[in-house]
Amino acid sequence: MIKRKTTKRKIVVGVLAAVLILLLLLMSFQINEVKVTGNRQYTSEQIEKLLFKEGWDRNALYCFYKDRFKEHQQIPFVEDYKIVFQNPAKVEVIVYEKSVVGYVSYMSSYMYFDKDGIIVESSSGKLEGVPLITGLNFGHIALHQPLPVEDKKIFDEILNLTQLLSTHQISVDRIQYDTHGNATLVLGDINVQLGSNDQMNGKISELKDQLQVLTGLSGTLYLDTYDEAETATSYRFIKGN
Repeated sequence: MIKRKTTKRKIVVGVLAAVLILLLLLMSFQINEVKVTGNRQYTSEQIEKLLFKEGWDRNALYCFYKDRFKEHQQIPFVEDYKIVFQNPAKVEVIVYEKSVVGYVSYMSSYMYFDKDGIIVESSSGKLEGVPLITGLNFGHIALHQPLPVEDKKIFDEILNLTQLLSTHQISVDRIQYDTHGNATLVLGDINVQLGSNDQMNGKISELKDQLQVLTGLSGTLYLDTYDEAETATSYRFIKGN
């Protein structure tokens, strides 16, 4: 009987010792390589500094626990992120950024909205590659609520336009809408009147071609008269300040 108790005690002690050794081994593993994917608004270095601020953040065991069981850190313009262990010393941080198509200026802040017109972020700084949208009439704005405009279809047109601009790698400073929903682009010293959303694909394609010719000039390019059925040029450029 005494021998059986002694055997059980040795087994328990052995298991506890093994668990302790395993924990010590895990505690000794330090993350020394971080790969970041899915990021556009932040550099990989910025994401790494945000998530691995303290020395303990690079401990493999603590990092795993923190990622799985604690609330994730809030990062502007980032919906969420996931940390995937490649091995105890190497992790991949997968970033899921918020979908942003434009922003409006409101009470000294920049309010960024997604394709459905939902305000997803408020910031005092401008996000590179996201155009300022002006000419929209709206009332009070609240975070995570729709931008209160009369015609909700305007967001479909904004999404279509910004996607075309992105596809053709055209960066604009501002997109201006008038009361009839006609769009005007501002690119430095050049204004581009696009008119309605009709034939927008062709208009942006023509704009891409014309920008090489218009480099260094100032004036207005009237693409609102563009007609893809016309064989001759159906638009004009007028120089001006």
